[in-house]
Amino acid sequence: MEIKNKKVLGLQLPTDPRWVNLAEMRLEDILTDHAYCEQKAATSCISLIMLYPDHEKLVDELSPIVTEEWGHFRLVIAELRKRGLKLGRQRKDEYVNGLVKYVKTKSDMKERLLEKLLMCALIEARSCERFRLLSENIAELELRDFYHKFMVAEAGHYHLFLELAREYYDADKVWNRWQEWLVYEKDLLATLKVRGDRMH
Repeated sequence: MEIKNKKVLGLQLPTDPRWVNLAEMRLEDILTDHAYCEQKAATSCISLIMLYPDHEKLVDELSPIVTEEWGHFRLVIAELRKRGLKLGRQRKDEYVNGLVKYVKTKSDMKERLLEKLLMCALIEARSCERFRLLSENIAELELRDFYHKFMVAEAGHYHLFLELAREYYDADKVWNRWQEWLVYEKDLLATLKVRGDRMH
């Protein structure tokens, strides 16, 4: 799967090109953060299933994603071990915390589902973009292949969350709110320092 244009993902601001070089110099840190991102992705899917058990398509589609994300967590841990590196402690995720602030918390449960699905889609899209950059630019060929596999997976998850949003909401409503999320994410990303020890 080729994802060469940021517009394929809808993202309005590309990652600063310095990020890959910074991440490459802090491999233990970036792998640690990556591992926790996979763990949190699995947890987010479990949370959605618990909050909306009556949404059968959501339950059926996200259940295998939980298994996949946890499998990704284990793959990253294995990569750390193989390199003689250690899993560090989880760090504050300023990017995701910033996205959470944009969720319409005063809406009812039904409306909050749309917010949660779009936020998850956005996180997956940005992760996909970052994995693409690593798969194309990091010096070590083995790591390029490692990150390419994650890029493909995140692209699929991004599409799935948007499909679920369209399953439960009017397509125009989803599109309009998605555009608002994209603009917000662009502005948020512009405020964050470029750090090689964070996936986002």
